[in-house]
Amino acid sequence: MGIIEYVQYDRNRKPTASIEFLGLEAAKHVKSFHESMDIYEPTPLSKMPNLAKEVGVKSIFVKDESYRFGLNAFKALGGSYAIAKSIHSQLDNEEFSYPSLASKKVREKLGELTFVTATDGNHGRGIAWAAKKFGHKSVVYMPKGSSKERLDNISAEGADASITDFNYDDTVRLAEKMAKDHGWVLVQDTAWGGYTEIPKWIMQGYTTMAIEAYEQLENIKPTHIFLQAGVGSFASSVLGFFANVYNQEKSIVTIVEPSLANCIFKTASADDGTLHKVTGDMNTIMAGLACGEPSYIAWDILKDYADYFASIPDEVAAKGMRILGNPLSGDDRVIAGESGAAGFAFAMEILLNPKYSSLKDKMGIDENSCLLFFNTEGDTDKVNYRKIVWGNI
Repeated sequence: MGIIEYVQYDRNRKPTASIEFLGLEAAKHVKSFHESMDIYEPTPLSKMPNLAKEVGVKSIFVKDESYRFGLNAFKALGGSYAIAKSIHSQLDNEEFSYPSLASKKVREKLGELTFVTATDGNHGRGIAWAAKKFGHKSVVYMPKGSSKERLDNISAEGADASITDFNYDDTVRLAEKMAKDHGWVLVQDTAWGGYTEIPKWIMQGYTTMAIEAYEQLENIKPTHIFLQAGVGSFASSVLGFFANVYNQEKSIVTIVEPSLANCIFKTASADDGTLHKVTGDMNTIMAGLACGEPSYIAWDILKDYADYFASIPDEVAAKGMRILGNPLSGDDRVIAGESGAAGFAFAMEILLNPKYSSLKDKMGIDENSCLLFFNTEGDTDKVNYRKIVWGNI
């Protein structure tokens, strides 16, 4: 089995990044919008008391986004909110709610819009679904090697979807070019110079799952939160929310990536003020995290508020998928895709493998610890899911 790599950051450093836009009041506003959608329901917070006892911690909670909007992944939270904000920004005195922004009156006023994005699967499906919900068009580009099942799922939502000959980051550049050439609206969950507003809206959209988890936990405060990262938008969104609500009593947060696509880990390790890239095909099973270039907005938050950055080999993620899908008697079952299981998989490896006992101790994980995870996707590629959990990766 490959090794886990990690780097620790100083908890006492002085933050400079602005996270107010991910705070409790902002999240309440976002959640209120999602609640206005006819299909909205909170996703479950799964509990695993017997696994917690087995690995020597107080409690384990997994926010299960495989139930989100019937799409088997969390991404539509960001996509729907960003599309709503984009539509709303073109109107005067229009109520910010789904029924209003999806109304015939608004569609007649704006005409048919086209939203374009690049995706490994989940984000694109969320954009296609949201564009259709609002009565508009979508174009979705996928990197080479993308799953046909994920492509078909995106096409089924009405998108003009295709797989390119490029890796993820070059596919993002293609989507940006096509948006400029055709006057389309680019809805991408990563930021770069001159493109920040929509990525921030997407990050805000993700806070709905964070505030749901916060409310479902009631008076329980997680001591440790584990968040997987691709470009870092999801991780920084959830981290920003909990850093706001817990303030000086914040949880210990670990950011987890695939070893073959660990651009944030490399950036954290170098600690030189520069974003570091991973190039090439990035052939990891964690397709949703196979991103070679961090979002600089996300990195600003991660560098200020995360405590550990780690990367894991594919076989660790596969083991995490199997544990979640085959729970101890009495624990909730969670069907987690390759990317969705990454944060959980890292934690289970350091708790179950004596090789990493010193890291467990360094992170302060003990019998009083409460661990929180986010399963960001279910079996969005069912053939590959079975291949992994039935196989020996």
